[in-house]
Amino acid sequence: MTLDRRRLIVGAAALTAAPLAACDEATMKTIQARLNPTGPTGGPAAPSGPAAPGAPAAAPTAPGVVAAGVRMPARPWTYDAFREAMTASGRNPSISAAQFAEIQARKPGAVNRVKTYLDGKFGAADPNVLAAFDSVPRDYFHYAYASGVSTATQCYEADPKPWAIGHGSVLSDYLGQAYMTQLAAPKPTDVTLEIGTGSGFQSSLLSRIVRDAYTIEIIQPIGQAVGKIFAPLGYANVHSRVGDGYFGWPEVEGGFDTIMLTCVAQYAPPELFRQLKPGGKLIIPIGQPFRRGQVLYVYTKDDQGRVHSRRDVGVFFIPMTGAMQNRPKPA
Repeated sequence: MTLDRRRLIVGAAALTAAPLAACDEATMKTIQARLNPTGPTGGPAAPSGPAAPGAPAAAPTAPGVVAAGVRMPARPWTYDAFREAMTASGRNPSISAAQFAEIQARKPGAVNRVKTYLDGKFGAADPNVLAAFDSVPRDYFHYAYASGVSTATQCYEADPKPWAIGHGSVLSDYLGQAYMTQLAAPKPTDVTLEIGTGSGFQSSLLSRIVRDAYTIEIIQPIGQAVGKIFAPLGYANVHSRVGDGYFGWPEVEGGFDTIMLTCVAQYAPPELFRQLKPGGKLIIPIGQPFRRGQVLYVYTKDDQGRVHSRRDVGVFFIPMTGAMQNRPKPA
């Protein structure tokens, strides 16, 4: 399998920046070798094998990243805050204070890249999306779960790309995640569902804007480990579980304003439409696994329950696993 990195970060002219979700270990090793030439400290890649912290204080952030509709951090994101949150989530901090400071120094550049990217794609970046991205400490989500080491030194890279986090999962490219967030047009009253938790960053990003963010991960070791990372950040409105996203989360009363898949499906699961509120939006990549021609579709449900669809951009996602792989497309 050959992956062209440029196709992960360009728009409709080729393949847009897009999150990647679950895949098998062999494919993950291929992606890791192609996209992650160095390990967490810049050397060889690592082998597989109660206050709420907030925005960085160790370095200046991009000016003007403020929005009234975004939950702001209750505490500066310092090295001590990073270590406390990592330990509380059951993970090894494993980076030095100097490395932490270098990471934070790169953040303003990443925020500006997100703004430029969204300006180009949508005409103007949503201030809420920018403020949410600025408020969520992305370095906290860079972690190799199979080897138990922080990969935070990879954070806020100038050439955005997905990063392996172990067990066949990835932390998605941050431009793609910002794009998906603005495409969802989240509002403070919304309830969202993400299929494919991965690192947890996408739902954390949404959670800074929406009322409640639900997220499902099918890979058990990832879902169990990542389920512990939200509370140390004070993200009480993120709800996660291990399960097959094909069936959604039917226990959530009233359904969802946005359902977002961060994995490619061969068709839109019928149960997800049933859980979509009138006026709601289903954002889903549709296509064949590991092949060109995948397209991001946006389905909307009107007040009469009719569903409308439109093609958005070309994408490249790793496939949805579970029931999607063994159930035929409904008539």
